Amino acid sequence: MNLFSEGQYDAVVIGAGHAGSEAALALARTGNKTVMLTMNLDSIAFLACNPSVGGTAKGQIVREIDALGGEMGINADKSLLQIRMLNRGKGAAVQSLRGQTDKNAYHTNMKHTLENTENLKIVQAEATEILVENGAVKGVKTAFGGVFYAKSVVICSGVYLNGEVIAGEWKRSAGPNGFQPANELTKNLIDLGYNVRRFKTGTPARIDARTIDFSRLSVQDGETDIYPFSFLTDKLPEKQTPCYLTYTNEKTHEIIRNNLHRSPLYGGLIKGTGPRYCPSIEDKVVRFADKERHQLFLEPEAGDTNEIYVQGMSTSLPHDVQKQMYRTVEGLENCEIMRYAYAIEYDCIDSLDLLPTLEFKKISGLYSAGQINGTSGYEEAAAQGLIAGINASLKMQNKEPLILTRSDGYIGVLIDDLVTKGTNEPYRMMTSRAEHRIVLRQDNCDLRLTPLGYKTGLVSKERYEKYLERKSQYEQALKEMETKLKPSETEELLSKYGYTKASTSLTRSDLVRRGISIEDIALAFGGFENIGKDVLHTIELDAKYQCYLEKEQEQILKAKKLEEKLLPKDLDYLSINGLRLEARQKLDKIRPQNLGQAGRISGVSPADIAVLMVYLGK
Repeated sequence: MNLFSEGQYDAVVIGAGHAGSEAALALARTGNKTVMLTMNLDSIAFLACNPSVGGTAKGQIVREIDALGGEMGINADKSLLQIRMLNRGKGAAVQSLRGQTDKNAYHTNMKHTLENTENLKIVQAEATEILVENGAVKGVKTAFGGVFYAKSVVICSGVYLNGEVIAGEWKRSAGPNGFQPANELTKNLIDLGYNVRRFKTGTPARIDARTIDFSRLSVQDGETDIYPFSFLTDKLPEKQTPCYLTYTNEKTHEIIRNNLHRSPLYGGLIKGTGPRYCPSIEDKVVRFADKERHQLFLEPEAGDTNEIYVQGMSTSLPHDVQKQMYRTVEGLENCEIMRYAYAIEYDCIDSLDLLPTLEFKKISGLYSAGQINGTSGYEEAAAQGLIAGINASLKMQNKEPLILTRSDGYIGVLIDDLVTKGTNEPYRMMTSRAEHRIVLRQDNCDLRLTPLGYKTGLVSKERYEKYLERKSQYEQALKEMETKLKPSETEELLSKYGYTKASTSLTRSDLVRRGISIEDIALAFGGFENIGKDVLHTIELDAKYQCYLEKEQEQILKAKKLEEKLLPKDLDYLSINGLRLEARQKLDKIRPQNLGQAGRISGVSPADIAVLMVYLGK
C-alpha cells in the first residue's frame, strides 16, 4: 500500500468515545492542532451500555472533570432525562449524582461540540500503527495508508481492540452495538512494548416499552432540589422521565441454572476477565445462590425511542434463553426484546506500563486513556482522557505535568491505583477506594480543582469567573459562620431542637454541629445575603464534619511529605541489598516517582520504605 501524508499535527487522538472526546477537547482548547480518528462518526461519545452518567463515586468524577474544564458534566446536563442523588440517607461523603441521559442526544450534543471546536479535526479512519522514531512518537498510520504526523498521540480505543461479541454459542468479531472492531492496532502495541491482556464486559437487553406493564412496577422519579453535574449549568429540567423498579424471582433463577451449560461464561467460550463489581445475571445467581431475587431498574434509552434498558440483567446467554428469562420478571411477562444482551471481549494494556501522567514509560509522547487502561465506565474513561490530553498539551509546551494526588480528587485516586497497584479486572471507582472521601465531596470539586484547571489553560475565563464568584460567597459565608451569638439569641432555636439554653456564646458552626439546619439558622439570625443555596450546602457540610476534616488534613500533610521525597529516575533498586527481593522487583518494574507512591505498591512494606529512606539519606 502506498503511504501518503495527511498533514502535520500537534496531536492525534485515536478513538472518539468518552476518553477520546475529553482528550481531543483538552488538546484543542489549549491551542494544539489536533486530529481525532474514529472508526465511525456515529459512535462519537456513544453510550454503549447503560444510558446514564454518574453513580456512586462516578458522580464525584463527573463534577471533578467539570471543575478541571472538561465537557462530560455540561453534556450530561444538556441531555438529561432524569437526575437523582444516590445514598441520600447516608453521609455526604458517599452521596453521588446519577443522571439518566438521552443517549441519542448525548451523542449528538458531544459530536456538535467537537465538530465546532477550533483546532480540532475529526476523521473517520482506523488507526493501525503508531509511528515511533528515536524513542518518541512521530505519527499515526491508518488502514487507508494515510499518515498523520504528530508530536503526541493519545490512544483511547475503548473496547474496540480485537473486539468479539458473544451470546451463547454465537461469537463474532465486532465492537459494541455492532460497530466495526479495530483488529490491527494490538500487534503494533505489543511490538512497541506494551503488555496486552484480555478483558470482558457485557450489556443487558433493550426491550420495547409498549410491551411492559408499568402499572405493576415501582416508579422511580427524578429530583429537582439538587445541583446539576456542571458548575456552569443554571438549573435542572423541571419535568423528568421516570424509571421503574422490578425484581427477578425463583423462576428466573431456575431458567438460568438450567441453562448454565449454554452460557459462554461457564462453558469456556469467554476467556477474558470480567468486572467483579458489575457481574452478569448468571454470575449473580451462581455467586449469590441464597438470594431470592435481584433488583432490576428499567431505564429509558432516549426520548425518541421505545427502547428500555434493563439494568441489573446483563447476560451472555443464548437468545432463546434470554427471551424466557426476561419474561419471568414481574411486569415483563409479555415483553418483546428489541436488542438482545451480549458480552464483549477486548484487548487492553497493563496500566503499570504508564506514568502518573498516563504517558507510556517506554515511548515519549505516547499516552493512553480509558478502557484500554483496564478500567470500566464512561466516567473513569472521560477522566483519564482529560488528564492524558492535558498532560500531552503541557509536555508540548515544556510545562510541568498535572499529576493529581489521592487527596486532590477521585481522579487522583483512580490514576494512582492504575499506575501504582495495577488492576487484574476491569477497574471501577467506588467511594471506598478514596481514603480522603470526606474531603473529596462532590459539592466542593470547583474549590479543589478549578484553580489547577485554570493553570493548565483549559478552564475558560467564564468558568474561572464563576469559580471566583462562588469562592467569594464561600469565604463570606465562612466568616458569618464563625460570628458569636449570645445565649439569649440562640435559646429559642436550641429549644426547638430539644436543647437547653447554652451557657456560652455559640457560632453558627456550633449550631450546625448540634444538628440544626442552616436554613433554620439563616431564618433565625439572618445573614448569608447573596449566598447561593449550593454554597450554603458546602458551608454546612464543612461545619458538620469539621473535626473529621481536621483529622483528614493532618493525614494529608503527612502523606504529602512522602510525596515530596522524589526518587531518582535511574535508581538501581535491584542493587539495594536491604530491600526484600519482591520489593526490589516491584520497584524496578513500576519505577515510582516518590516515596509516597512507592509505599502504595503491592509487595512493598513499610520496612522497605524505611530502607529506601536510609539509602537516599546516604
